[in-house]
Order: sequence, then C-alpha cells, then structure tokens
Amino acid sequence: MDPMKLNQLKQFVEQCKSNPSILSDPSLSFFRDYIENLGAKLPPAAYDTGDYKEKSHAVDASDDEMDDVENDASTKETVEEEEEPEIIESDIELDESDTVEPDNDEPQKMGDPSVEVTEESRDASQESKAQAMEAISEGKLEDAIEHLTKAVLLNPTSAIMYATRATVYIKMKKPNAAIRDATAALEINPDSAKGYKSRGIASAMLGQWEAAAKDLHVASKLDYDEEISAVLKKVEPNAHRIEEHRRKYDRLRKEREDRKIECERQRRKAEAQAAYEKAKKQEESSSSRRAGGMPGGFPGGMPGSAPGGMPGGMPGAAPGGMPGNMDYSKILNDPELMAAFKDPDVMAALQDVMKNPANLAKHQGNPKIAPIIAKMMGKFAGNN
Repeated sequence: MDPMKLNQLKQFVEQCKSNPSILSDPSLSFFRDYIENLGAKLPPAAYDTGDYKEKSHAVDASDDEMDDVENDASTKETVEEEEEPEIIESDIELDESDTVEPDNDEPQKMGDPSVEVTEESRDASQESKAQAMEAISEGKLEDAIEHLTKAVLLNPTSAIMYATRATVYIKMKKPNAAIRDATAALEINPDSAKGYKSRGIASAMLGQWEAAAKDLHVASKLDYDEEISAVLKKVEPNAHRIEEHRRKYDRLRKEREDRKIECERQRRKAEAQAAYEKAKKQEESSSSRRAGGMPGGFPGGMPGSAPGGMPGGMPGAAPGGMPGNMDYSKILNDPELMAAFKDPDVMAALQDVMKNPANLAKHQGNPKIAPIIAKMMGKFAGNN
C-alpha cells in the first residue's frame, strides 16, 4: 500500500483518538459502522451529530456570509466608481450684436401656384413691382410690401417677386417673414441667388448662424456680391465656433458612452467572476464537509479506497478486529474490484452486507453483485 496514504491514515486515526467528535460527522457514518462491526465501542462524542452540524454550519455560514458581504460591498464600490456626472455643455461666446427679436406677425399672403397666369397678369405684376421699387426708394416700406403682395398674387409663379418682397421684410427687421418668402422663391427656382441671399441674411438676424452660413455660401457661388461677403465675415466665426463646440461635446459624449459600455462590460465580468468564485468556494466547502476533515481530504472514505469506505465486517474477517492475513494491496490492485466499487449498486450492496452480514443471502441471486461479494470473500480469506 502507498506509504503516504498509510501515513495519512495514521494521522487520521491519531486525530480520532485525540478528538472522537470528528467521527460525529455524518459523512463518516460508514466508518463508525465499520468500526462497530469489528466489535469496537465508540465514545458518546462520536455520535453527537447535532453539535457537529451546528458548529460546522455556524462556521461555514459565518465565513460564507462574510464573503458575500465583502463581495457585495466590493461590487457596490465598483459601481459607484463607474458613475460619471452628466456632461454639461459650456456656453459659446458668439457675436450677436446684429441679431433681432423674431417677428411673430400673421404670415403674409402667398400666391396660389395652381392659378393660371395670363399675359395681362404678368404685366400687371411687373407694374406693381415697379411701384414697390419706387416706394422703397422713398423709404415707404409698408407701401412697398402692399405693391409686392399684389405682384405675388398676380403672378405666383415668379420667384423674383417673392425674393424681392423678402428683401423688404429684411429692411423692416422681420426675418421670419423674409425666410417664408425666400423659401417660396427657392421652391419655384432652386437656383435663385437672391432667394439664398435673403434667407441667409434673415437667418443671421435670428442668430441661426450655421443655416445662414450655408445659404450665404450657396448665394456667393451663384452670384457673388460685396454684401454677401460682408455678412459672411460676421456669420462664419460664429458658425465655426458652434461647429467646433458640437464636435467637442459629441466626442466627449461618445467617449463617455464608450466608458460606460466598458464599465458595464467589466461589471458583468466581475459579477460573473464573483459568482464563479462563490460557487467554487461553496463547492469546496461542501466537499470539505463531506470529507469530514480527514487528513488529505479523503472524500468520504479511507485512503485508497472506493467512495463510501472499504467494506468491513465482511464474511471471513476476524470478528472484533482487522483480518490478520488481509493484504489490502490485493484489493487495490484488482481492476475488477476497483471498477465495481464505482458502481453505486455494488457499493450499496456491500454497505448493506457490511452493516449486517446476514443480508448477504438476499444479494446472492444478483448476477452483478454476487460475483463481487464472492471475490471479496476470497480476498478476505487470503485465497487470491
């Protein structure tokens, strides 16, 4: 037999001598039964399973609960560390010296594009426009709006009529009305430079810097003039600051979101690891309790034996003690017996016979168990 296992067995026996309560572990009941079948008498401490369970459970539960508390605290601390404050955008320094309050007047009259425009209507529309231009030169902007409105109603398919009225609304500091007319002009003629220019200037008046810059750049490409260039010099710096501001905070939000995703991934990984460690610790604790504290952690049996312990009290064993002529190496080196010890049915039958040799008779008719019992009897008798 392996000398190391014999030494472990010796240590276990010494522990049992010094502390018989070790044998009160329910997982060692088979060992108590075996010793009793040999005629041995055990002290009361070897049977006090309630006290053993209570102490074992108290210690294990305390350790497990402390580990759970520590793990929960660690997880909570990790979650708290992962929390980040919301990103609050800073103000943008913009030049808004030329902006105006939005106009909220009733929308101006628009022409009906489905109306058929006759030659006479076009001529009358042009005449109204001429009157409007004269009114503008005289500073009579309200009169100019009336003449241009008449021109629009007479010829609603003319982009220039809407664009011209938009310029008058700009002079009157009515950017919303100007944007409505400029947009109508662009719907009729998408290449209307005057429409883009009027809408760009009106947007700048409202502080809509990016929209203004976009329209003014298009207007400049279609029909460049000094007024467009002058307005762009005021609009572009504000538009660039807004664009840079947006890019900066889009980047910060993206980085924050990436960190949040990574933290969530790490949290889930940590939780999974903690759950694994906890399950592993519980399994080790459960295995340790099943082993009953035997030296080397033998799972429920003697060193080198099959689970459940080496069956003792078998027929052929000397009553009241270990068989004097028994060579356990013969059992340990017998492949058929070692394989049989892994069969739950065989081990149950051997345990049954071990507890009461008289039970041997009821297993004699079992073709799987009878040969193993016969072989064991032969080993104990020293015949093999």
